[in-house]
Amino acid sequence: MNKFMDWLQNVLMPPLAKAGNNKYLVSIRNGLVLTLPAVISGSIFLIIANIPIPAWSNFMKPYMDAMGVAVNGSFGIISLLAAIGIGYELAKALELDAINGAGLSTMAFIVASFNNKYTLDTANFASSGLFTAIVCSFISVLILNLFVKKNWVIKLPNGVPAAVSQSFVSLIPGFLVLLLFWGLRVPLHFDINLFVQSIFHPLLFAMNSLPGIMFYTLLVSVLWVAGIHGDMTLEGISDPIFLQFLTANGIAYAHHQTIPYLTSSGFSSLFVNVGGTGATIMLVFWMLSSKSKAYRELGKVAFPGALFEINEPVIFGFPIVMNPITLIPFIVIPQILTVLTYILMSVHLVRPAVMMVPWTMPPIIGPLMATGWDWRAGVWSAIELVIAGAIYYPFFKVAEKQMVAQEASEA
Repeated sequence: MNKFMDWLQNVLMPPLAKAGNNKYLVSIRNGLVLTLPAVISGSIFLIIANIPIPAWSNFMKPYMDAMGVAVNGSFGIISLLAAIGIGYELAKALELDAINGAGLSTMAFIVASFNNKYTLDTANFASSGLFTAIVCSFISVLILNLFVKKNWVIKLPNGVPAAVSQSFVSLIPGFLVLLLFWGLRVPLHFDINLFVQSIFHPLLFAMNSLPGIMFYTLLVSVLWVAGIHGDMTLEGISDPIFLQFLTANGIAYAHHQTIPYLTSSGFSSLFVNVGGTGATIMLVFWMLSSKSKAYRELGKVAFPGALFEINEPVIFGFPIVMNPITLIPFIVIPQILTVLTYILMSVHLVRPAVMMVPWTMPPIIGPLMATGWDWRAGVWSAIELVIAGAIYYPFFKVAEKQMVAQEASEA
């Protein structure tokens, strides 16, 4: 076990930690924050329109098309918002004018969204264009960065207002960005969006498969065991995928179509990480009645946060980090919940997440809302708590015995 811990800390963790701090991945993670108000707002309209009460459903029927405007106007523009947000964040990370970065990224993405008839295809503004938005943002901001660093820009006298001066700085790189994407899309008839989708399609397929989501879950757990915020480290890679799944699910649900993706945003945060990553809320539950005074006090402190999916006090206070006793249940429980949840969703016993709800939603309530009030999701969430509690119990008793002995010797 000590050799495994050494390998984990010295070999596996450094490159993963470095990747988690990469400015390009961080810019994706931070840039996608701009999409959250739209997705959550659209989800509220979905929740209101689909409350599972017959009288309410009959009342809402005449207004469903009107409610659909709000859904399409929020879920339907997340890629456009992503282009703005990622361009802004990457430009800021490269110490460029952030507004210029956002503007050039948006322009490039819109040009890439025209079809062969020279008509703007707004369907690309929805989830299908998310990776295109990332690529367009990176290329546009890197061109801007090259011209600014080489000083190949137009500079106005010092007396000119800063906003005007900055706009002229981006004039030459902006023209080159426009020329590049226009040249690809119009004279060459190169479908940028289709090309990018074809590149990322294997990744999308893998993350919606059981082995793919199990590997992702394992990586998150292992990072946490080593003291690295696993969820945040992988957000730059996983968020575009899970968000694309969720918006596609939301639009399909609004139009009463088959839900296409099982592992959409909410699968991990609400069904796997029930009560926090590793389902540690049940470890907190056992601590509340522990024979150890230290564990009882920690349980009282940690329980309010665990109820809202916040479990740092447990991970670093129990601790779970680099602790051989809790390593096994902390890694095994998410794997079991991942497999069982995936199976239940694949056989249509639980509806996949179709709405964005804050990851801080408590167990049972969060899954209910995210699945469009599917009561089976709430029941399954309660069963997950029982499963996690049963697995944690013997490991907790071992740790408790050691802590009680330690407290007795200190006394």
